[in-house]
Amino acid sequence: MRIRKKSLFYLLAILSSLIAAGVTSIDTYISIKYKINPWTLCLAIFIAGMIITLLLCIFLSIPIGKKAIGTRIDPSFYRIRLLRKEELPYHILAGIGNAVATIAYFFIISIYKDPSATISFFQVVILYLLLTESIAEKNAPTLAEVESSVIVTFGAIMASFSLQGEINFLGLLIVFAILNPAWVLFSIYQRRLKLMKINGRHNDAINIRFWNLLFTTLFTSLLVYFIDAKRFFEVAVVMKYWQIFFLSMGVTFFSYILYIRALGLGKASVTQAVKSSTIIFSIPFSILLSKFVHISLYESPQQLVIKTMGIILVVMGVISFALTEVKAYIFMKASTGYSIDELMRKIWKIKGITSVATVAGKYDIIAKARIRTLGKGYERIIRELEGIKGIERFEWQSILKEWEEV
Repeated sequence: MRIRKKSLFYLLAILSSLIAAGVTSIDTYISIKYKINPWTLCLAIFIAGMIITLLLCIFLSIPIGKKAIGTRIDPSFYRIRLLRKEELPYHILAGIGNAVATIAYFFIISIYKDPSATISFFQVVILYLLLTESIAEKNAPTLAEVESSVIVTFGAIMASFSLQGEINFLGLLIVFAILNPAWVLFSIYQRRLKLMKINGRHNDAINIRFWNLLFTTLFTSLLVYFIDAKRFFEVAVVMKYWQIFFLSMGVTFFSYILYIRALGLGKASVTQAVKSSTIIFSIPFSILLSKFVHISLYESPQQLVIKTMGIILVVMGVISFALTEVKAYIFMKASTGYSIDELMRKIWKIKGITSVATVAGKYDIIAKARIRTLGKGYERIIRELEGIKGIERFEWQSILKEWEEV
């Protein structure tokens, strides 16, 4: 597909957030309409999800011409396949994270009867992801990323005032102490799975989603059984609502596919920040939901102002992420007598450098840089390059527009 990688990243993340807003409304409808215990509902919906996801994966594996139907969703997809040994540890960790996060999610839904409030709390996870990436990844967050994430986070907290003007502190505790850390675990390892290469090509989002759901269902079953065995056996009773469960998980399937693809193109924190636009989409879904179940949409002018300001901050934060990224190629000539391999290792250690290559011709080494601020980021990289003995000269060329195979 010939498309700018940056444009595809934002398209995937925003579409995922739009679908996620719809899913949250469906789940809220189920919780209010049928009054199912959160533990039972969580397990029942995952069991139904395994069935509908398997059917969707089989359908997407059907070949049309030389390619399967699923390649229209993810070009890396070939067909549903068996799990590889190297994927297993990541799927186990991501499955545990998803199981814990989803149980917390359904518990939150049972507390807040308003999707716009439910979704808003999740966005605080951006700060958790930034902290994790700064420790675990070479590409540490820049000041601009931190600033944008803080803007989005505070906007999300302000927007989390429900349309009924309610704040539940037990819900906040669950979000901060359970849901967000579990979601970090899920996001980080889903991204690693997407970046992993299988048979010479990047792992596909469809197989990742299928196997993650399998492990998530397994771990959810164990958690629900040990939390409350009675709720575990109630699943057989509530499965009579399988049609609405199929609808929820069928729609969720596509939201997660897009989200996983976006994770393969951008850092988990940035992906989550863009996906916070779910807050905006959730407002019309909340209004629509009120037509089917009882949700009071009355709020005071003060609550409306706070919520509106929160949404504006989220939008500003997302736009900040989109506009501040700078990419460049750095062309370097090595001095005689210095090891090219050693120079490449030193260049690779510089924060902001995303790739290094040895080339033939006028220059010896070409590096690609990705920074959030041209001023300080440029100065920092240039200063570190000047400190490397063996680089005779270098030339910085900023990228104005880039097309990539994705």
